[in-house]
Amino acid sequence: MPKLYGDVKVPKKPDWLKIRLHRTAEYAEVQRIVDTHSLHTICSSGMCPNKAECWSRRTATFMILGEVCTRSCRFCATRSGRPAPPDTEEPEHVAESVRLMGLRHVVLTSVTRDDLPDGGALHWARTVEAIRRRNPEATIELLIPDLDARPELIDIVLASKPDIVGHNIETVERLTPQVRSRARYRTSLQTLRHIARSGAAAKSGLMVGLGETDDEVSRTLHDLHAAGVRIVTIGQYLRPTLEHCPVAEYITPEKFDRYRQEALDMGFAYCASAPLVRSSYLADEALSSLEM
Repeated sequence: MPKLYGDVKVPKKPDWLKIRLHRTAEYAEVQRIVDTHSLHTICSSGMCPNKAECWSRRTATFMILGEVCTRSCRFCATRSGRPAPPDTEEPEHVAESVRLMGLRHVVLTSVTRDDLPDGGALHWARTVEAIRRRNPEATIELLIPDLDARPELIDIVLASKPDIVGHNIETVERLTPQVRSRARYRTSLQTLRHIARSGAAAKSGLMVGLGETDDEVSRTLHDLHAAGVRIVTIGQYLRPTLEHCPVAEYITPEKFDRYRQEALDMGFAYCASAPLVRSSYLADEALSSLEM
């Protein structure tokens, strides 16, 4: 029987959401380096279910600009409040972490910093530039906040020449006011459109299981494709705590397969769609698809 929180029935978590570990020599080596040098990745702090698989592929994700977000989205476990000033040494520290871990593909994400005049754009650029200096062979992917869709701020980030620039739409338009804090569906589309028009490879991600319909998922995919997005990820929403939005439905692997085929039929270059898919899942594979 489903659990009940208030008047919301929460379905039982299905077997297909069990994490399958990918323990390899590559993974063990990355784990040893992380432990030895006390390196911080969102892969570990965010308890990502795909950490072992990605680390085995020498791919990892770092969160920059602190650990306190100025927004309080109802799907996200990141702490919200008043952040500390950005650490000016962070770009070089992240770059050295990438070198120590021997990463082939690095993903950067961040909290949203509405408290900063530039939203953290210059810090983003400096971090990409530092990684490039120390790791010229590594490819770099960004998952940026919406930056209020301000072209002059997005351009600061784009000028650092990352390989992929992503911004997550997160959910369908109808559910956005219930799920996201301050963020707007159309603002996110404007941010993605500007990224794509700049010539960068634009990427976005969508959570399902929040109560959206199949038609709404299709409309969101159409909107993303029309904005110029080339890479899209679709994954199951999992409730971080009882204070967050409840799961309305656990989407079956078969439906995820249908979503993936629909996205490819629309013209996306790449789509990762499965219950445990997250924004950076198989990120290096997505980049390779653009080069084919």
